[in-house]
Amino acid sequence: MRGESAVGRTPLGRGAGVSRMGEVISPSVQGKGGCSVCCKSSWNQLQDLCRLAKLSCPALGISKRNLYDFEVEYLCDYKKIREQEYYLVKWRGYPESESTWEPRQNLKCIRILKQFHKDLEQELLRRHHRSKPPRHLDPSLASYLVQKAKQRRALQLWEQELNAKRNHLGRITVENEVDLDGPPRAFVYINEYRVGEGITLNQVAVGCECQDCLWAPAGGCCPGASLHKFAYNDQGQVRLRAGQPIYECNSRCRCGYDCPNRVVQKGIRYNLCIFRTDDGRGWGVRTLEKIRKNSFVMEYVGEIITSEEAERRGQIYDRQGATYLFDLDYVEDVYTVDAAYYGNISHFVNHSCDPNLQVYNVFIDNLDERLPRIAFFATRTIWAGEELTFDYNMQVDPVDMESTRMDSNFGLAVLPGSPKKRVRIECKCGTESCRKYLF
Repeated sequence: MRGESAVGRTPLGRGAGVSRMGEVISPSVQGKGGCSVCCKSSWNQLQDLCRLAKLSCPALGISKRNLYDFEVEYLCDYKKIREQEYYLVKWRGYPESESTWEPRQNLKCIRILKQFHKDLEQELLRRHHRSKPPRHLDPSLASYLVQKAKQRRALQLWEQELNAKRNHLGRITVENEVDLDGPPRAFVYINEYRVGEGITLNQVAVGCECQDCLWAPAGGCCPGASLHKFAYNDQGQVRLRAGQPIYECNSRCRCGYDCPNRVVQKGIRYNLCIFRTDDGRGWGVRTLEKIRKNSFVMEYVGEIITSEEAERRGQIYDRQGATYLFDLDYVEDVYTVDAAYYGNISHFVNHSCDPNLQVYNVFIDNLDERLPRIAFFATRTIWAGEELTFDYNMQVDPVDMESTRMDSNFGLAVLPGSPKKRVRIECKCGTESCRKYLF
């Protein structure tokens, strides 16, 4: 039986009626005379149908022992009568109007019970009350707990959606212990650039023929062919100075997936958490495991648009105080990446004037220097639990002629000579070196 349940719960006023539209006969729930279910019924819905029809089904995990177990969706309220604890239970698959009060001994949902009391204790402390639960909850407190339960469920579903869409090894978790904000309403998770109207990514025509790209590069491998240095050591850590480009092996190369010159293209390797910050900076990202210095962390992914379109969108984002435009100005300011609507986990990474991530321009299957991929590498060891940040207005010290071409500018894109004045956005990074403003 999946989920967390209660024993001996009888649905109030529920029959075993099933929608007749698009129905099929399901052998797994057939009883005497058969039982019809909707074609698009989920596993949980089929379990509910079995219970409503009082049918056992080994394939669905429904037996006589748990036939009358119903799944707890969340707990709505709490009271204590003569030392007996009772909880108002919202049942999965039933409207709130059919929620029922149940004694503690009827509930098997240990995880939900612990979370309910944790939320209750935190809210009581926030309201400057005692942390011990009262015998009865006032309506505003009960309402808050219901909202918190609904928010947590929405974030769990969003987390499942993000992980279903990702094509990288690192898992994504979502957490909000600060307020009642749920998933962003206008955000679509993507794994690689989405090309805007009128823009073409030209695929590379040739690749290397190295036997060993790191130790025996033929013709300097892909970096050498482009007159640049090999970017990584044998641990996959970047060894170039910030400002120098990274040229990785591509789909035309003879080397395989394990080639040491294939790092960024393998995607995010670390488990990361999108979390709600408690200092007014909205969502942020922290790592759930240690990240070694100079290791690749993530790409900045979004929609590639022209600088003219970025100017138009920038005026809108300006009014919203948003900063999702990243100028691709490695050689000239022609294109911009907009991660406001389409993006990956980098969409949620906050700014810091003392960041732990450094930006590099990367070229793999597309060698157009106007359209580099933007990769973040760790500037130092980042410990598990630390927030990931980068400088939205990073300036690269000119270490050679190549690095002077890179001036990564993340924010409200402005065309050369544009009369549009940038709005100064206050910085909330809180570091000792804080510049007080993002731009």
